[in-house]
Amino acid sequence: MKYILLSLVLISYNASAILIRHDMEDKQYLAKPLDFPALTTFYIDGAHGSLIKPNWIITAAHTTFCLKPGTKIKTTQGSAIVKRLHVHPNHTPGVSHDIALVELSEPIHQVRPAKLYQKTNEAGRDIWFIGIGGTGNGITGITVDNYDNKGVLRKAQNRVEQAKGPILTFKFDNGESALPLEGISGGGDSGGPAYFKQGNDYYVMGLSSRYGGGPSEKYNSLEVYSRVSYFMSWITKVMKSPENSIKSGISLDKLKHLPGGLKPSDLPSLCKDILFSEKELQAI
Repeated sequence: MKYILLSLVLISYNASAILIRHDMEDKQYLAKPLDFPALTTFYIDGAHGSLIKPNWIITAAHTTFCLKPGTKIKTTQGSAIVKRLHVHPNHTPGVSHDIALVELSEPIHQVRPAKLYQKTNEAGRDIWFIGIGGTGNGITGITVDNYDNKGVLRKAQNRVEQAKGPILTFKFDNGESALPLEGISGGGDSGGPAYFKQGNDYYVMGLSSRYGGGPSEKYNSLEVYSRVSYFMSWITKVMKSPENSIKSGISLDKLKHLPGGLKPSDLPSLCKDILFSEKELQAI
């Protein structure tokens, strides 16, 4: 029941999987931690962030409902402990400003952080999605949910359809307009990056936020990502003075609104069930 509840929470924001082309084999989408070393994972069946400094992670605000000081999360090289949460004060569930920063208790030195893409020329650029959400294809829709996926990591390509204000929009294309490994991200992939690699550096352009319209979980569906470049001023202010940002209201230390109909009374048992155990805190 707890896993079903988590799935409903994540589905309320977007689809439930990295969905792939119907004419490509699933194995071609399988990914390794080295494909995006800065990936972090919050719960046993999904929700991600990206390491952007040795002690800072960027993610979507709605993924943080179980994160608090002392929470242990997974990295591609082991684990990390949350020191403090910083949620954008204007986060409006299902609408905008779906962004948060996770401050860590100790810096991670084994992983090279990703860089933030600060330019505003995102439209038309090809990127990658990555995550452990479930899967399906553009014709059938989801066939394996994020719990049954059991942590299998996949990546898929897409192209920025639109970059406007605080959001990036992606479309799940079919036919000649589709990229070789075309796909779209979803619920178990929430908070994960829209990224690209240049030389030895990985750049995070957006954060998986929610379903944006069209046929849900099938071709022509739209996916909305929080646009990193739009939030650079806020990100910089928080990381420069984390304690003061909480005191001054630049950031909040927890969500104002819980996602997917969750109530505060749901959290103790749900979080106990979905956070990683010590045994599970191994590399992805």
